[in-house]
Amino acid sequence: MYNDENNLYHYTYRKDGSETTEKADARATVDAQINAYQAQGGYHQPVQEMKPVKKNRVGLKITALALCCALLGGAVGGGIVWGASRSGNEATVNMSGRPATSVSINQVDGKTLMTDAEVYAANVNSVVSINTTGTSGTNIFGQPVQTASAGSGFILTTDGFIVTNHHVIDGANAVKVTLYNGDTYDATIIGGDEDYDIAVIKVNAADLQPVTLGKSDTLNVGDHVLAIGNPLGELTFSMSGGMVSSVNRAINVDGTPFNMIQTDTSINPGNSGGPLFNQYGEVVGIVSAKYSSYSNESVEGLGFAIPINDVLAMIQDIMTNGYVTNKPYLGITGGSMSEQMAAQYRYDITEGVFVYSVEEGSAADKAGLRMGDVITKVGDTEITTMEDLTAVKKQYAAGDTTTFAVDRQGEPITVEVTWDSLPAEQQTSAQENQQESQQNDSNSYGGGTTNPYDLFNYFFGGGYNGSSLKKAA
Repeated sequence: MYNDENNLYHYTYRKDGSETTEKADARATVDAQINAYQAQGGYHQPVQEMKPVKKNRVGLKITALALCCALLGGAVGGGIVWGASRSGNEATVNMSGRPATSVSINQVDGKTLMTDAEVYAANVNSVVSINTTGTSGTNIFGQPVQTASAGSGFILTTDGFIVTNHHVIDGANAVKVTLYNGDTYDATIIGGDEDYDIAVIKVNAADLQPVTLGKSDTLNVGDHVLAIGNPLGELTFSMSGGMVSSVNRAINVDGTPFNMIQTDTSINPGNSGGPLFNQYGEVVGIVSAKYSSYSNESVEGLGFAIPINDVLAMIQDIMTNGYVTNKPYLGITGGSMSEQMAAQYRYDITEGVFVYSVEEGSAADKAGLRMGDVITKVGDTEITTMEDLTAVKKQYAAGDTTTFAVDRQGEPITVEVTWDSLPAEQQTSAQENQQESQQNDSNSYGGGTTNPYDLFNYFFGGGYNGSSLKKAA
């Protein structure tokens, strides 16, 4: 307790307020010094009463409360801004409760209109992936060069007959077929026809799912069509869709004319040989070609398929006999006329097919065609080049009879021609001769073995070099 009201700096813990003697003596000494100083006239500093300082706790609390409120308000505001910024930057994901659409596997009956998904489900097990290996010449060390290619096809019968393009299996030493379920089979080449770009192969299997064939002649421009195949040899069993852009479109592929279905369906290397489906799930065409460029111009949306009606009888013929038995055969060696030939050898006609030779006993021989004749018309079709004759031949079968318009040394005549059937050995020989002619720029039509340029020079006594002649199938 304080023991002196005038001296706030002295405090004792004794209950009676007394101090120890030492402290009392020290206090007396200090008081005596002060009194002596004052008596000598020194400056007198008034002694102020010192009271305990009481802190302003209310103001401090108010200040602390204000700071807390500021901090709390800042935190709340920052949280709101942060939340707003997050809600603005992040997309809100709305999850649909709609169940997945189930695709029913319908039986293709030619009457039920199907969705694209239903067409795929109904036919994907009938489409196959085809991979081939072969050889192409030799390298600098004399070793054979191995080649590989890929294509598509479709199952025609439950016991393993498969249809594809001729160019898919041409030159192949081994053919492997893969089904949608992953099963792989070694395939045997039954036969094919290069003129129509069709081929039939077979695998040893049973209970396969075949396609249903439709009628390509019922297609109209604008009809929706679908292709399933093996684009790029890797994207197996892919489906693409589009429309029929044109029907009965005549195109020329490597010098061979074809009658095609034109479509804007996406078609790529590897799709060749695959099926083209209509909206009923029926096969109406065999995917065969795509134009990626034309006259050095890049193009898109130009795909082609062989009409199934045009080749069905031939496919069945190949399945039975290994080749097209009713394939028409004329039996001539010919080439396209040109202005150069007409001027050099004094012909009045500049277009048509010049007959270099006639095979003895052939349809041309029986009809009376001769070397030097120029064929200008077959039936109702004008013939200006060898490609025209090759194309018109596809309209006929062995045994059909038609009229040929011919220019013979300036005189127009007509002859009746009954088409022969191309024998199997002749078909093989013709294919071999055609491959050889592609390498040697020679020309043969109907299995002739004599150089047509020599025949022309022998007949006319000139020196024509054959520069305007076109290769014939």
